[in-house]
Amino acid sequence: MKLDETLEMLKELTDARGIPGNEREARDVMTKHIKPYADEIDHDGLGSLIASKEGDANGPKIMIAGHLDEVGFMLTRIDDKGFIYFQTVGGWWSQVMLAQRVSIVTRSGETITGVIGSKPPHILPLEARKKPVDIKDMFIDVGAESKEEVLSWGVLPGDMIVPYFEFTVMKNENYLLAKAWDNRIGCAIAIAVMKQLKDEKHPNRLFSVGAIQEEVGLRGAKTATNKIQPDIGFAVDVGIAGDTPGVTAKESVGTMGDGPQILLYDASMVSHRGLRNFVVDTAEELNIPYQFATMSGGGTDGGSIHVSGTGIPTLAICIPTRYIHSHAAMLHCKDFENTVKLLVEIVKRLDADAVKNITFE
Repeated sequence: MKLDETLEMLKELTDARGIPGNEREARDVMTKHIKPYADEIDHDGLGSLIASKEGDANGPKIMIAGHLDEVGFMLTRIDDKGFIYFQTVGGWWSQVMLAQRVSIVTRSGETITGVIGSKPPHILPLEARKKPVDIKDMFIDVGAESKEEVLSWGVLPGDMIVPYFEFTVMKNENYLLAKAWDNRIGCAIAIAVMKQLKDEKHPNRLFSVGAIQEEVGLRGAKTATNKIQPDIGFAVDVGIAGDTPGVTAKESVGTMGDGPQILLYDASMVSHRGLRNFVVDTAEELNIPYQFATMSGGGTDGGSIHVSGTGIPTLAICIPTRYIHSHAAMLHCKDFENTVKLLVEIVKRLDADAVKNITFE
């Protein structure tokens, strides 16, 4: 099918390859799509993208951050037979990895295709077959005859390895399947908010950020926030969709298509009460659907944003997403659209008085 402008942006963002510390390709795509709507493009010292748009030069600074990196792997060793060993970069569950196709990206940018393998179950003892294979016992097969052959292709330890998957619009076109929704959807939201405000007045200075190295410790958000010194921060990320078989109502924290998740609590941050109330009031006033979510583990870039400087009122807004931290995740277009709509309206309302009231509520 022919993709419209928004879907083309989503495809380019998710197709881009960028594990933590290797985000340049994803950053270049984000730069391409946000540049027409930004007054200025800047970067922090680690490489996070910072696009800014001035509504009121004397207004508060509002930061909306998605992260550019995706979970993946780093090549650590090539054995004499040409099999490749790796280190996970970001969180992986071993059961989603075996027999999956990956792309090794060399220093020159060339892509080498491989598949994740392990010892065949046919030769394992019965008890061993019942257990998941440990990640440490996996390897990548690139179809080589020797270490020398692999090296001749320009493959070296330190090269990034990314999941391979094609962006797919499902039969029901509201559902989109891709790698790296975690968290190129946050980057897409940051772009779309600035796009919609291009010809709109807003009483503040907006900073749309593509942060790096979130998956390994919320690192780029910390350096970007220190550079911007915002008055209000939003982390935009994926959340857990609890609408698949086997998930009980008690366990579920979100349903795809029911609107953005306002994250009340996770392991990295307790949401700011004043900002949370401001967002909920805005959504209620405009009849924008939303849902609340909590996570006992994990975190978002909000965990770094809110403790930067002397402290920043911060909220994480998430898109309920299925199968994150795997080769393919799924989300709903309406959640993307409603998150953008909500954030645009919030930015329009965040003048100096509103920020002051939020801060001291």
